[in-house]
Amino acid sequence: MIVSSSIPSEPSLKNLTIPDYGKPAAKQNELLLTLGAPHIASFDFMIDEGLDLAVKDIAPVEFEIFGKSLKIEIVKATISEPKVPAGPVGYVHQNFYPTEARQTKRAYCGQLNITVSWSFDGKQPSTFVKDAGRIPIMLKSKRCHLRHLTPAQLIQRGEHPDEWGGYFIVGGHEKLIRLLINNRRNHPIAVKRNGWKNRGLLFSDLGVFIRSVKRDESATNNVLHFVTNGSARLMFSHKRSMYYAPVILLFKCLMDKSDEYIFQHLMRGNKSDQYFKVCLLGMLQALHEEGIHTQQDAKVFIGHIFKEKLYDLQHLNEVEICDFILTNCVLPHLEDYWDKFLCLSHMTCKLFEVVQGTIQPDGEDSIMLQEVMTGGSLYLQVLKDKLISLLISAKLQLQKKEKPGSVGTVKEADVSAAFKSSVIENSLKNFLATGNVSGGRNSTLQLMQASGFVIMAENINRMRYMSHFRAVHRGSYFQQMRSSEPRQLRTDAWGFICPVHTPDGTPCGLLNHLTTKCQISEYLPPKVTDQIPSVLISLGMLPLTPVVQSIPEQALDVMLDGKIVGYILDQIATTLVPKLRLIKISGKVPKSLEIVYVKKQKKGVGLYPALYLFTGPGRMLRPVMNLAAGDVEWIGTFEQVYLDICITMKEAYPGVRKTYSKLLSHLFIFI
Repeated sequence: MIVSSSIPSEPSLKNLTIPDYGKPAAKQNELLLTLGAPHIASFDFMIDEGLDLAVKDIAPVEFEIFGKSLKIEIVKATISEPKVPAGPVGYVHQNFYPTEARQTKRAYCGQLNITVSWSFDGKQPSTFVKDAGRIPIMLKSKRCHLRHLTPAQLIQRGEHPDEWGGYFIVGGHEKLIRLLINNRRNHPIAVKRNGWKNRGLLFSDLGVFIRSVKRDESATNNVLHFVTNGSARLMFSHKRSMYYAPVILLFKCLMDKSDEYIFQHLMRGNKSDQYFKVCLLGMLQALHEEGIHTQQDAKVFIGHIFKEKLYDLQHLNEVEICDFILTNCVLPHLEDYWDKFLCLSHMTCKLFEVVQGTIQPDGEDSIMLQEVMTGGSLYLQVLKDKLISLLISAKLQLQKKEKPGSVGTVKEADVSAAFKSSVIENSLKNFLATGNVSGGRNSTLQLMQASGFVIMAENINRMRYMSHFRAVHRGSYFQQMRSSEPRQLRTDAWGFICPVHTPDGTPCGLLNHLTTKCQISEYLPPKVTDQIPSVLISLGMLPLTPVVQSIPEQALDVMLDGKIVGYILDQIATTLVPKLRLIKISGKVPKSLEIVYVKKQKKGVGLYPALYLFTGPGRMLRPVMNLAAGDVEWIGTFEQVYLDICITMKEAYPGVRKTYSKLLSHLFIFI
């Protein structure tokens, strides 16, 4: 939800002479509440939906014990409000408040319970609820007792009347998970990186990178590498190991289509590109030389190779192993294979355009291709990873019961005892206390750093304290780099990143602060975003069709959150985009929708042409005045590059196309 807080245009001393000075206000200051809003919203998403999605995505463990099959899985997880354990004498109520955690040097934690389903020897599964320990709760979130308190009630509980939350209490200290800069989710980014040449024989420095993020916030990196023999290989990973597969082999696995169909689909709009044509024919020919002619052949080929590498999937056949890889390792943000096929096709065409110099590589250090990873998002990723570790730990504990030649059975008490509650509790407390993430061989986390995620919210003075909640960090990984590119303040950061507020020394340019009105987009329910394609079709977008011949040759892809939803012609896009913006302002589509129309330009200039739409969380948004609508529109970092915005109305010169203006002159800096 986009919050519009009122900001005075000039300073005032009125509060020094008001008669009610010192009396708590009826409600909290809206501007101060925005400091903790993005942190709390991400944690609330975890409570409402994220944790359930994460649990559903955790694969069950299945293994043999006493010569019979045992299957265990976590089917549900719930987090309760912080309470004092039943039994101690002297407590008036069971609610545990943050002030008590600070004074007693304890952690402000709530109970985590998991529901475990298990089945032995193929019998009917049974379930039980297990105490998984007490995990830290974010202040002012839906599991915090301060959530709905008024300023007067907050004072009674020993809190500041304008307490905005967004942090944790561990060991009596206030701990804040940093806002970290990440690559924009589910968007293919063309990158030139010298280190990629060392990934394999004939690998080049060019590739198309995509950070694929599921709705439960688990992320996977895929890179489509250009190989100098004219082919392309997709990098995917599983349990910290990287693998490379010919992209044409993945096309065969995803869809049961002929070579001619794949060729025609990829060559649409590139029929005059002889180099791409020769490369594509060479890749298709290479498959047949390996004896791969059908979709079944391709799946068996991949499954046979990975059956030896993925030791935890030995109970699956070759086709099932291939499906596991396609679902969980290749563009996992897309569930349907047809959607994966289309997105991979888009990436392949973009890669060969960059290789030939038709378009420019994307600047991965530009703020327009970045987003913010919030505290709740990282917390959910770590919690999911620890739930997986707990499941694997239970498996190992049960396997220790089996001795060579022994005969026995498994009871519910045995399975319950195998789940150690300290595994998750200690891990999350240690994460928030130190800011370090420990990941073993089975870790699913794909983060660029292992430390520096958490800071102590120093309350030396209120301005310094407030700045912690608006600070965004590029990541500790970049502090060790000699290159200055990640530190540079670029023009596309105008209005989103304060150009003044960055420290001297090592963090200079890496630690920045959001501007006064910049907000972080929140999670939208699928039922809201699912309506967008129908709106686009009503405005002139061509719907998806498996018949390649019915798609106009010059039609551009329309991509919504990393999913191809249709096609559009240039002349239609120029009228569709302004209409869509008016619909966005009216609220018929989400007001946080980011609309980026990249036009086709002359050779060697600009980025890959398409209409990109974004609704996901973590994007930086700021308000501007849409002059055509006469109303405020929230724009993102990517779309700002393609808009005409005047700083003041004096710059709206006659005959010069200016469609937007700033709201206030000081909104480009921090508070």
